[in-house]
Amino acid sequence: MFKLNFKPGGKLFFQKLSIAVHYIADDKNIKNNLAVFEKKFRIKLTELQIKNILAKKYKQINITNIKGKPDQIILHKFKTDEKFSCDYFRNHLAGLIKDIKNDEVQFLHLFIPEFSAVKKYFEEEEYYYRTFLEGLTLGNYTFDKFKKEKEKTKNLSVIIFAQYEKLIKSAIAKNNIVSEGIFFTKDLQNEPPSSLRPFELAEIIKAKLTNAGMKVSVFDEKEIKKRNMGGLLAVGQGSNAKPRFIFIEYKPKQKTTNPMKIALVGKGVTFDTGGYCIKPWQGMLEMKGDMSGAAVVAGSMLAAAKANIPMEIIGVIPAAENMINGEAMRPSDVVKTASGKTIEVGHTDAEGRMILADALDFASRQKPDEIIDFATLTGACVVALGINAAGLFTKNDEIADDLFKIGMQTNDKLWRLPMWDEYNKENESKIADVNNDGGRWGGAITAAKFLENFVDKKIPWAHIDIAGPASANELTNYNKTYMTGFGVRLMFEYLSNKVNNKK
Repeated sequence: MFKLNFKPGGKLFFQKLSIAVHYIADDKNIKNNLAVFEKKFRIKLTELQIKNILAKKYKQINITNIKGKPDQIILHKFKTDEKFSCDYFRNHLAGLIKDIKNDEVQFLHLFIPEFSAVKKYFEEEEYYYRTFLEGLTLGNYTFDKFKKEKEKTKNLSVIIFAQYEKLIKSAIAKNNIVSEGIFFTKDLQNEPPSSLRPFELAEIIKAKLTNAGMKVSVFDEKEIKKRNMGGLLAVGQGSNAKPRFIFIEYKPKQKTTNPMKIALVGKGVTFDTGGYCIKPWQGMLEMKGDMSGAAVVAGSMLAAAKANIPMEIIGVIPAAENMINGEAMRPSDVVKTASGKTIEVGHTDAEGRMILADALDFASRQKPDEIIDFATLTGACVVALGINAAGLFTKNDEIADDLFKIGMQTNDKLWRLPMWDEYNKENESKIADVNNDGGRWGGAITAAKFLENFVDKKIPWAHIDIAGPASANELTNYNKTYMTGFGVRLMFEYLSNKVNNKK
């Protein structure tokens, strides 16, 4: 892997052991733009090279062995058609850095196309620049903590040429901040359950976020009992590693008049066997990632603190293992939560909503302006939306619109599903206030409706089911190998925009 050092380019010159990446729009001006490219690099393309880059079947050509130039010049053609998206350059560069990871390259010269070519796809030019940096950064991620032989780390200077140097500097600073949050999230997600039990999750988060200036309180089993968090206790009682409840408080360094306060809540099931309603072994293989909601909250708050976002943010993480022993919860048990409401356990593998019941009640008691929760909650959401998007559940149109729009920019995509009260019938219990098994149909929706019972109705709330996109997938070059960190880019932009819109 590389140790990346981003810096804005000044006067154009090239070092040895270097690669240059230059983009060219496939439009009516492509021939003129090729002439500009030749002039910039002081080279003459061969007739074959010109024919190839103009041909529909070719997206790029590689130019090598030119004295006094980069060892390799990659000329990449892009087309702003119906297939183009805000993720285009991020995805391309994530693939490129993987391709060159074994090369001895020391310098990468990156030429960003003028914003006018893609303006209709991006809200801001600075964020457009950032997608290039994110691609290189995310594509460079690795998790080799448990390997005897680690990947060799090599220095790679990335010199960025774009229209506005000031925006490049801002993009570099924000990319460094957000990527730290994403990598913290991914590291937590990729940690095996043998070394990330509830108390270890709490210890790691507390150490990292305390060091970033936040206050982190961890409730042990005794304190959890004292606070009557029966949902969390019930899920965790089948494990020798007892549950933890993590409460994170971030306040900006600068004094702010009436700062907005947002609560982020994340499901922290560090491993999920399904309990007595046990999963098949294939279904357990990715269950180390059932704490992804907790990881997203921790990573998002780390990025927010590093950026010193001027709002108050609280993080609420219930952490438990859903295991099986003589004390484990049983189907048909009735559990009393911190809210006073009771839950009939219709299914022990619907445990995430039970620990979130206590967490959402706790978050509501802090009187935030909004609550947003993240959870790998239901396989039903993956059935409905696939791995391409997370499910978004809220009755607040403004929150839904903002999150959807930002998701399209960041490629942390969301799709809104209904929250009609007709679905409440599926969660009814004859002996308790609510049943945790809403039945087979509309399972992602009935899970969200279950959670709604534990949120203060006066507080705007959104539930984001990340069961699909949290796991490694083949959709992008930067998510193929490891858990994805889905949600951190989304939250960083959402929180930043909240502050900017309030000004």
